[in-house]
Amino acid sequence: MNYSEDFYRLAIQHQEGYGPSTIKKILNWTGNATRIFEDPDSWRSQIRSPKRTIHLPTVSNTLRRLVDEELKNMDKARIQLCFYTDRDFPYRLKLCNDGPLSFFYQGNGEFNVPHILALVGTRNATDYGRQCVGKILGELQGTDVVTVSGLAYGIDTVAHQRSLDNGLRTIAVLGNGLGTIYPQQNTQLAKDILYNGGTLISEYEFKTQPDRLNFPKRNRIIAGMSDATLVMESGEKGGSIITAYIAQSYNRDVFAVPGPIHSESQSGCHTLIRKNVAALVTSGADILELMNWQAQCTNVQTQLFVELSETEQEIVDIIRNNNRLSVDKISELLPKHTPSQLAGLLLTLELKGVIYCKPGKIYSIQL
Repeated sequence: MNYSEDFYRLAIQHQEGYGPSTIKKILNWTGNATRIFEDPDSWRSQIRSPKRTIHLPTVSNTLRRLVDEELKNMDKARIQLCFYTDRDFPYRLKLCNDGPLSFFYQGNGEFNVPHILALVGTRNATDYGRQCVGKILGELQGTDVVTVSGLAYGIDTVAHQRSLDNGLRTIAVLGNGLGTIYPQQNTQLAKDILYNGGTLISEYEFKTQPDRLNFPKRNRIIAGMSDATLVMESGEKGGSIITAYIAQSYNRDVFAVPGPIHSESQSGCHTLIRKNVAALVTSGADILELMNWQAQCTNVQTQLFVELSETEQEIVDIIRNNNRLSVDKISELLPKHTPSQLAGLLLTLELKGVIYCKPGKIYSIQL
């Protein structure tokens, strides 16, 4: 029996022996989840290993009922599935070795926007922390910066609310399924996020309840889909510090706001700054300057004054969204092009003055 592509996308993630990295490799050969099930000859010879046997995926009656129920819940709640092979799948997450294979979302599905800033901090926010969030996001008003946070108590809640207050689109990454808003007190905030063009994201199935083990895991999505992570207020331990180090491991920028030296709630920020994990910032202008986000003309020039094909524009967008990329990473993100085809496209963009190549085959946008 044949099923929909979304059915197979969910079903493949329930197959024993098929982890995200294995599925991503197979998708490079098949192009979609349907062929993994219906055309195994197109990939199984490529994946065979003398150390490991991978059984062909199957759809049992139990799995069929489970996936059908999930699809019904998605349809009823207007939830979409963003999958690794989708054009709109976040390019930034594709650069993360432990990035998700897929995630569910409600609301705006634009994830490859030019500038994304994650804001994280303690659940026990002080007046000082809340004021800092309001100050920095107020100074980003009028920019195209999109914010990301976790919809938790404290700094997360303030970050989403102040983003809305200042006309900034905001994305909330949940540690539970989209069938539940946690904490419950943020139910109206979640509705406001959607109403104002934002997005709710979760890699967990619809009925998944909040669990303390889910939240550290979701932090990699917050860090991975962002250009930079800003720690607003945090003690020495906790999810915010974990997120900062995850962002550093992804070679993303990390910022921290300083505070009173006697305040335990700022000690984590001070440690990040002292260890050179995070750059000290005190304003929205600091972030715009350190990220070079003031050069808004770059996007205008490459779209208005240089004629680019659809494929060339795709390459430019990938490089711009990630600041700089190696040719290997670009090839990984665009598996449909052979190395020789990609080399030709990159050379053409260099000759047009849109990108330039640094030592080590690292490509950046030409400012």
